[in-house]
Amino acid sequence: RVLFFPEGTCSNKKALLKFKPGAFIAGVPVQPVLIRYPNSLHQRLSSPRLKVLWLTASQPCSIVDVEFLPVYQPSPEESRDPTLYANNVQRVMAQALGIPATECEFVGSLPVIVVGRLKVALEPQLWELGKVLRKAGLSPGCVDAGAEPGRSRMISQEEFARQLQLSDPQTVAGAFSYFQQDAKGLVDFRDVALALAALDGGRSLEELTRLAFELFAKEHTEGPGRLLYKDGFSTILHLLLGSPRPAATTLHADLCQAGPSQGLSLCQFQNFSLHDPLYGKLFSTYLRPPHTPRGTSQTPDASSRGSPTALANGTGQVPKQKGD
Repeated sequence: RVLFFPEGTCSNKKALLKFKPGAFIAGVPVQPVLIRYPNSLHQRLSSPRLKVLWLTASQPCSIVDVEFLPVYQPSPEESRDPTLYANNVQRVMAQALGIPATECEFVGSLPVIVVGRLKVALEPQLWELGKVLRKAGLSPGCVDAGAEPGRSRMISQEEFARQLQLSDPQTVAGAFSYFQQDAKGLVDFRDVALALAALDGGRSLEELTRLAFELFAKEHTEGPGRLLYKDGFSTILHLLLGSPRPAATTLHADLCQAGPSQGLSLCQFQNFSLHDPLYGKLFSTYLRPPHTPRGTSQTPDASSRGSPTALANGTGQVPKQKGD
């Protein structure tokens, strides 16, 4: 017998994270097991280790309740589809625990939800970058990006600070860490230019997606014009939506199946990012950060159409509480 923890991580016990499909690929019956810790002091394993040890030592004994649910017999459809199988077992276990089932899962330390063929961050780091820059008194629209379309320009942390006119070392390090660094610790200034343009808030979505295309598209080797290949496409989605690059690469391959080339034209990219019935909602939500440069709040309503919460496929999303 094999024991799986299908969430693949520790959570705050307020919801069941999306189950990973590995335990369900075989398509055989599984025995759901619930584990509860009804202690007066909650030792969250996601907390710092010293805190967990302190809370454990602060009570005479630690109680663990283990409940075995009836064996789950998969239907023929579930046996063929491990994701469907995992989702249905998740719902059964969540109902027994009396908590919601959520589409949220973790990719490394990044909490994401699945929307179609894409994984997107619950809250893009782009918003966190905006908070850091506003705290430093920087208005993104006042920065002369100077990025050259289609060509990378790698810059160091020192040059990054000079370009953005930042002097506080902690602020510089925090803002610089948002961008992906190469082996030499350099970042592509096109990434910086696109992030600043998105945070500016003064551009329409059409203008912003056109800028993204111009920055990362490359000359088409077999004909006139420029195309957006998988590397540039995954960079854009990672910067703007917080999507892990492998998920974006897979989606790019799906989008390119409809055409003869392995790249997307500007028209195809904007049809995807602005007019697609599923993914277009993501761009309109994520590219309107919760704070504008003037400091007004625009946090998306969890119940509004097009918000990341509303896009979860039929599952409940627990609002993130302070301190969780």
